[in-house]
Amino acid sequence: MPHYTPLIATVVAGLVAAFFMGALAMRLRVSPIAGYLVAGVMVGPFTPGFVADPNLANELAEIGVILLMFGVGLHFSVKDLMAVRRIAVPGAIVQIATATVLGMGLAWLMGWGVLSGFIFGLALSVASTVVLLRALQVRDLVETERGRIAVGWLIVEDLVMVLALVLLPVLAGIALDPQSEGLSAMGWPVLMTIIKVSGFVAVMLLVGRRIIPWALHWVVHTGSRELFRLAVLAIALGVAAGSAFIFDVSFALGAFFAGMILGETPLSRRAAEETLPLRDAFAVLFFVSVGMLFDPMVILRQPLPLLVTVLIITVGKSLAAYAIVRVSGYPRETAMTVAASLAQIGEFSFILVTLGFGLGVLPSEARDLILAGAIISIFLHPFLFSYITHRASEAAKVDTPPVAAPSATLVHVVLVGYGRVGRLIAKALRERNKPLVVIESNAELTDAARRDGHEAVTGNALDRRVLEAAGIDRATSLLIAIPEGFDAGAIAQKARALRSGIGIVARAHSDGEVEHLIKLGIGDVVMGERELAARMLELALRGNLQAQSI
Repeated sequence: MPHYTPLIATVVAGLVAAFFMGALAMRLRVSPIAGYLVAGVMVGPFTPGFVADPNLANELAEIGVILLMFGVGLHFSVKDLMAVRRIAVPGAIVQIATATVLGMGLAWLMGWGVLSGFIFGLALSVASTVVLLRALQVRDLVETERGRIAVGWLIVEDLVMVLALVLLPVLAGIALDPQSEGLSAMGWPVLMTIIKVSGFVAVMLLVGRRIIPWALHWVVHTGSRELFRLAVLAIALGVAAGSAFIFDVSFALGAFFAGMILGETPLSRRAAEETLPLRDAFAVLFFVSVGMLFDPMVILRQPLPLLVTVLIITVGKSLAAYAIVRVSGYPRETAMTVAASLAQIGEFSFILVTLGFGLGVLPSEARDLILAGAIISIFLHPFLFSYITHRASEAAKVDTPPVAAPSATLVHVVLVGYGRVGRLIAKALRERNKPLVVIESNAELTDAARRDGHEAVTGNALDRRVLEAAGIDRATSLLIAIPEGFDAGAIAQKARALRSGIGIVARAHSDGEVEHLIKLGIGDVVMGERELAARMLELALRGNLQAQSI
C-alpha cells in the first residue's frame, strides 16, 4: 500500500503550514485566521513549491463550512439578540445595504454584472464573528453593553448571510439561464425555495426540537464521553446532509439549525466543548482552502481596486455603523466600538465568494479582491480595534466618571464581581449586616446588585477611579470574586496603592494563579477545587459517607 496519497498530503501540508503561519500571526498579535489564509496561499497553485489537491481541499472545506455554521448556531442566542434588537437589527440591515451598494459601485466601475456586484458587495458587508469575539475577549468587552450590541449586530449579519446562501443558487440559476425574463422569472424558483426552506424549518422546530435533545440525553446517560462526542457530530453532519438531500437547501442552513436547536438544551455547553477540537481543525482547513484560491499577483495587477476594497471594509461600512449607532442615541464610546468591530471580513465572506465562484457568477478578479481584502483587514483589525476602543475609553472617562456609592463613606467591604460566587458572598454579608460596595463591569449585574439592596459601582476594578468611587481608601477588606486570577492580582496591586493595609481575599482557578497571587503577597487565596476536596474529605472523615450507605 503506498504511503503517499493526495488526501493525506493535502491535510498534512494544510495543517502544518497553517500551524506555522498561525503561530507567526499570533506572534505579531493578529488573528491566526490571517495566518491560515497565508498558509493556503503557500500550498496553493499560485506560489512555487508543493501544491495541494484543490478538489480535495474543497471537499474538506465543505465539512469545515458545516462545522463552522454548526458552531454559529450553537452560540446563537435569541435572548441576547432580543436584548439589543432595537439597534442591532435595523443597524445591521442598513450597514449591510450601505456596504453592498459601495461594493456594487466598485463592481460597476470594474465592468462586472449586477449579480456579481451584489455578491461582491455582500461579501464586503459581513464581519467575522470569530475575529470580533477574540478582539472583545482580549479587552474584556464581551459582557459590556457595547460588546453585546456588537455581538448582536454580528448575529443579525449572520442571519442575513444564511438567507443569502439559500437564495444565491436560485439567483445564479436565473442569471445564467438565457431564457430567463429577469425579475419576472424569479417568482417560481424563489417560491419553491421558500417552500422547501419553510418545510425544513418546520420539521426542525416540530420534530428536531424533540428528537435531538432526547437523543443527547439518552447518550449522556450511557456514560460514554466518546459516544456523546460522536452523537453531536452525527447530528451536525447528518442534519446538514439531510437538509441538502431531502429539502434541497444548503449544508450551511442545515448545520446552523442543528446547532441552534442543540444550543437551546442544557447540554449545549458540553456539546460545544466536546466538538471544539474537530470544529477548529476543519475550520482551519476551510481557511486554508480559501487561501489556495488567492492569486497574490492581484496586488500588482489591481492595486487601486484593492485599495478601494480595503477602504470599503475598514472605513466605509464602519462609518455607516458609527452614524447609525449615534443617530440611535447611543454614546460615542458605543458607536466607536461597534464601528471598530466591523472593520474586517471573514468566514461568511469566504463562504459567499466560494459559492459565487463555484456557481460561475463571480469573476476571479472579484474573488481575489475579496480574499486580499480579508487578509489585509484581518491583519489591520487588532491594531485598529485597540486604537479606536482606547480612544473611546479615554473619551468615556472624561465624559462619564464613575458615580461614587453612597455608603462609600462608611467602613465597609469592597466586593469585585457579582456573578454566582459574588452573589453568595454579598448575600452572606448582608445577613450579617456588614456594609458592602460591589464593583461590577457588567451594567446588568450592577443593576441586579442594586435590586438586591447593595451599593454598586459600574466599571472595571483595574481603573483607579472605579476603586476610589467604591471607597477603597476607607474599606476594611477587598474580596475579589472574579474567576480570572491574574486579573485579581492586578486589581490587588491597584487597591494596595490606594490603601496599603487593606486585607485581600482572592479567587483562583489553577495552581499557577494561586502561586502568582501568593507571590504578590496575597495570603488568602481560595481555589474551588481545593475547597471542594477539603470539604469532601471532612465529610468522609466524619463518617457521613458510611452512614449514608447503610
